[in-house]
Amino acid sequence: MRVHLCAVGRLRSGPERALISDYVTRFDRTGRALGLGPFSEQEVEDRKGGGMEAEAALLSRAVPSGALTVVMDERGRTLSSPEFADQLARWRDAGRQDVAFVIGGADGLAPSLRASADFALSFGAMVWPHMLVRVMLAEQLYRAASILAGSPYHRA
Repeated sequence: MRVHLCAVGRLRSGPERALISDYVTRFDRTGRALGLGPFSEQEVEDRKGGGMEAEAALLSRAVPSGALTVVMDERGRTLSSPEFADQLARWRDAGRQDVAFVIGGADGLAPSLRASADFALSFGAMVWPHMLVRVMLAEQLYRAASILAGSPYHRA
């Protein structure tokens, strides 16, 4: 199952990019034998200042056709790391070819995009900067692959 990150904004080089690159490399290496990956990233920018709805249109176009769409939203479901790993495995085992994780911009996601998603995932009730959400998602994807592979990385 290919994993896509569709996000508003361009992430330049720096500590967040370095962390994401590290976790994505680990995820691709660990997930390959499990039928997870590869990971790809599509970044969009609303250069015309159209707000959340314009961002939603750009994000919708970035999601591969037929992909299961997961929006990252504080109103979504909170899962433990093992529950997240199990959810990824269920989607994979159900024959999903693609899953797209969608991260909005500074104002969040348009209600229309949230409503059309297959799943809403939350990293808790707190609001996180969208650049940190990317890092946290990359780490959780690697952790999920590690859990499914029986690796000792996850020690909870």
